[in-house]
Amino acid sequence: MNKTKNGLTVITTHMNADFDAVGSMLAAQKLYPDAIVVFPGFHEKSSRHFFIDAMAYLFNMVDAKSINDSEIKRLVIVDTKQASRIGDLSRLLDRSNVEIHVFDHHPALKNDIKPDYEISRLTGANVTLLTEIIREQNLEILPDEATIMCLGIFEDTGSFTFPSTTPEDFSAAGYLVSKGANLTTIANLITKEMDPDQIALLNDLIHSAVHHFINGVDVVISSVSCEEYIHDLAFLVQKFLKIENLNAIITIAQMKNKIYLAARSRIPEVDVGAIVTELGGGGHSFAAAATIKDKTLVQTEQKLLEIMRKKVKSKQRARDIMSSPPITAAPEISCAQARNRLSRYNINALMVVKENNGGNSLQGYITRPVIEKALYHKLDDITISEYMTTEFAVVEPNADIFEIQEKIIENNQRVLPVMENDALLGVITRTDLLNILFQESHEKLLQPQDPLKETFHPRTKKIVGFMKERLPDRLYQMLVHIGQVAEEIGYNAYVVGGFVRDLFLYRHNEDLDIVIEGNGIEFAKEFARRSNARINAYAKFGTAVIIFPDGFKIDVASARMEYYKFPAALPTVEMSSIKLDLFRRDFTINTLAVFLNQSKFGKLIDFFGGQRDIKEKAIRILHNLSFVEDPTRVFRAIRFEQRFGFTIGKLTSGLIENAVRMDFFKRLSGRRVFSELCQILKEDTPLPALSRLNDYNLLKVIDPTIQFNQTMIARLNAARKVISWFDLLYTEEGYMRWAIYFLILLRHVDENTSTRICQRFELGPKYQKIFVKERLAAEECIGRLHRDLPSTNSELYRRLADFQIELVLYMMAITDHETIKKMISHYVTELRGVRLSVGGKDLKALGVPPSPIYGKILNAVYEAKLDEKIKTREEEIALLKEYAARY
Repeated sequence: MNKTKNGLTVITTHMNADFDAVGSMLAAQKLYPDAIVVFPGFHEKSSRHFFIDAMAYLFNMVDAKSINDSEIKRLVIVDTKQASRIGDLSRLLDRSNVEIHVFDHHPALKNDIKPDYEISRLTGANVTLLTEIIREQNLEILPDEATIMCLGIFEDTGSFTFPSTTPEDFSAAGYLVSKGANLTTIANLITKEMDPDQIALLNDLIHSAVHHFINGVDVVISSVSCEEYIHDLAFLVQKFLKIENLNAIITIAQMKNKIYLAARSRIPEVDVGAIVTELGGGGHSFAAAATIKDKTLVQTEQKLLEIMRKKVKSKQRARDIMSSPPITAAPEISCAQARNRLSRYNINALMVVKENNGGNSLQGYITRPVIEKALYHKLDDITISEYMTTEFAVVEPNADIFEIQEKIIENNQRVLPVMENDALLGVITRTDLLNILFQESHEKLLQPQDPLKETFHPRTKKIVGFMKERLPDRLYQMLVHIGQVAEEIGYNAYVVGGFVRDLFLYRHNEDLDIVIEGNGIEFAKEFARRSNARINAYAKFGTAVIIFPDGFKIDVASARMEYYKFPAALPTVEMSSIKLDLFRRDFTINTLAVFLNQSKFGKLIDFFGGQRDIKEKAIRILHNLSFVEDPTRVFRAIRFEQRFGFTIGKLTSGLIENAVRMDFFKRLSGRRVFSELCQILKEDTPLPALSRLNDYNLLKVIDPTIQFNQTMIARLNAARKVISWFDLLYTEEGYMRWAIYFLILLRHVDENTSTRICQRFELGPKYQKIFVKERLAAEECIGRLHRDLPSTNSELYRRLADFQIELVLYMMAITDHETIKKMISHYVTELRGVRLSVGGKDLKALGVPPSPIYGKILNAVYEAKLDEKIKTREEEIALLKEYAARY
């Protein structure tokens, strides 16, 4: 299993890998020791993620981009058989010269990969299959390896509580423990505590849950939308299942630009694996998941319901709803006798049976309309065998509602016999079926409505005159055109958020955010067609960007009507979806919207007191749990307060202090915290916002060792002056202004602490290099400049040339030595731009054969030019000849 002739073996798994997938890749590496591992990405962004990072040394891991496809001769896939789930490596599946090996524990599907070698069996965890092989081959396993593999078994079996758990899972886990698997580590990683984002998401899931009675089975569907990705949706769904004691639940969550679906079932009637497979995902009958592209929440939910009507097996079987014993008649009785029997039992059909060897054999059935017609035609004495229906469908007692419905409707039968071993057990009539279907609809209608979803009347006023006064004519006419197009295609259009806020703050803002009550992408296409523009559509997120020929852009989004489900009878139906969209925003000042349709153009809509707070120059949240749900809103509150010269409201300030005291920020992902910190550092003058962070004791979120003292303030001010100076040079050179301020914050932090901060913020290698190694090198360079000033331009250039512009400006900001400042300024404005007019071609023309000597010669000429010993091309050529002759 180890080698393949003259080729490379690659091990991979599905995207959004869990511990079972990670453990399976590690186990496969034991079976294919010469293989390389292509890691598709771990789904967790918590301590669990850092654990996998810490264990990375166990994997022979490479970046997929660094592999030459032609060298690959074998692809080993673990924990999936679906081509759509292995990402870019699926391109290898069609290559005839690549062997495909699969190790998977999922049920077989029609579109599974067809491998050359396969180990596939239904177990609780995929690691179990591979552990058995390792055990058979008596391969050595390190304790750390055993821990990761055992962790996969614990996670995928729910610590051996899921119904999919098999005896083999217990055996494999016991074997791995005997090899040193650390149960304490496993317990710490398996035990999950919800962070504030997860608590908020779980709350949304519970409140947006809708019970659907499908084929007599109660299935809960919950659809939510989140601005940021919140990890471990499957864990929240499992928790929801337990809290509400549900039999089956399917959640649809739109996060950023993707839709994630997670499903759990406790009953055999709802096979969530089969349901989710239809949506491109996969899993088991009791647990499944999918990532859905190019569909909105509404489309996904509609498709899901369509699939469920076909896939959910009714709890009510034919034996549960049939009438038994059936009322029968012999084929020899007359039509008149049959009518009397129908009347006596108040039924509409008779099953016609014939005695046969001591039993009854079903011959057919006859209905009341047929009997009535026979009697009308004076056929009273004719036997019913002459007019009975003899071609009919039957069902077995275990048939579900879907099969019963299909056979009654497709065969146009008034009555459906229930048969077992050729014996008639009972009958199901059309009326029986209609009663079942009516009961499902009636139960759905009787679901209790949420008393909190009440009629809400927004504050409104016309601001057409104000808009004409404040907006450039082109922008105003564009808003008019947007409203016209929306109305013509039957949608409502609003301009929302920061654009409306800045309109009242008299701040220039041409960033148009349009919300459409309807299909935002369809609107964008039609508007672009009429405006000679083009669009970039993001179907999976329901958004689009309209791009005009001159580069002007309009962002369009569909109002998220599906996020909360308001009762349909609300008198403010036209406002309900825009209200729900606005309620998702962070502060009241960002919740203003202007109606753009012709009928109500220029109507300002204010559900949450945004106008009042703009007038009072106050930053206020929408509800008291806002910072609990999303602590990063604290950073935005401070940023907006300083940008607009507002004041954070008293209640909001108290809630910020409470959030700090309760340390909600501790559980935030570092990436989210860093994103908000970056936004602050990108402000024109970030110092006041940083000072406010310090007032609320929030700089500790970066690191407790950072001291916001007078020295720090002086350096931040110096950085602002350096940045302003550099901007005034109009070099049009792109650079990261925020990075200079962040370097200042790290000024007196040692290497280990800097590394810890970068890891906490999940910064990539590029940024870690800047903020740790290169920052320390820059500080050392400044120290050397203080001790020994360069005597020539070329020496100054050599000392600074290896640093990117952010670090050069950082050095300029942290030195108080005026001479050094002037030298760095000279380097930035003059020396960096010096270029030679000669090159390798000139050396070649002089007869110098290509070799590393080219670099030495050209560098010597370049230094001469830096030191102004030569100025013209002729002087460069002359010096080039001189050096060429020497060498």
